[in-house]
Amino acid sequence: MNGEAPAIDLNADLGEGFGAWRLGDDQALLAIVTSANIACGYHAGDPLTLRQCCAGAVAHGVAIGAQVSYRDLAGFGRREMDVPSDELTAEVLYQIGALDGIARAAGGRVRYVKPHGALYNRIARDPVQASAVASAVAAYDQSLPLLSLPGSAAARAAASAGLPVAAEAFADRAYTREGTLVSRREPGAVLTNPGEVAERALAMVTHGTVVSADGHVVPVRAESICVHGDTPGAVELARAVRKSLEAAGVRLAPFTSA
Repeated sequence: MNGEAPAIDLNADLGEGFGAWRLGDDQALLAIVTSANIACGYHAGDPLTLRQCCAGAVAHGVAIGAQVSYRDLAGFGRREMDVPSDELTAEVLYQIGALDGIARAAGGRVRYVKPHGALYNRIARDPVQASAVASAVAAYDQSLPLLSLPGSAAARAAASAGLPVAAEAFADRAYTREGTLVSRREPGAVLTNPGEVAERALAMVTHGTVVSADGHVVPVRAESICVHGDTPGAVELARAVRKSLEAAGVRLAPFTSA
């Protein structure tokens, strides 16, 4: 593979177990992905799980991202909440700092921020909450990129706050014709067939398109492709995506600098 080969990041949501409850196979995914969106304790993740994830990420050379969320353990961060801006900023700041402390103790650091679940979807369209999240990231470290849907309110708020912005696409989620994600409440919102998911990821990277749930070809821009760690068969999905991209000559690497 030469230095001019195109590069793409492959990320997954990790560290989402809690106590005796285990979700996903973090260590297997860390051997496949190039970036790990690690939970920060607000939607999932206990300190030991987060420490193990950060240590595994450092061992595999995987970039660590803070996966910040609404404070919603019971709902896994998938319930939208109306949180005052100053409170949301403080809660996001708290989560970044907590994970960064654990990451640094493991020999790494938080290298980007990715909101989770309902917060991700809310700030894609809500400029007020988007600004609150961007303010938290900027207050902690203005060099940290925000991983978000391109063209979203979150991307605009991050740019306004002087943050780098990284465009994300989802291999295992259905899209609307507007380029947003189909709600998880809708049938077919989550894709679990490895061949289909790998094919979609390759089209996103090589053609900049995805086929929407109603059959329209939708333009997408992606510096990072996501496979959710809690999707059924996530390890097989991620492995299929990586194999498909590498077979097409696509180099996989974190979108962030070391």
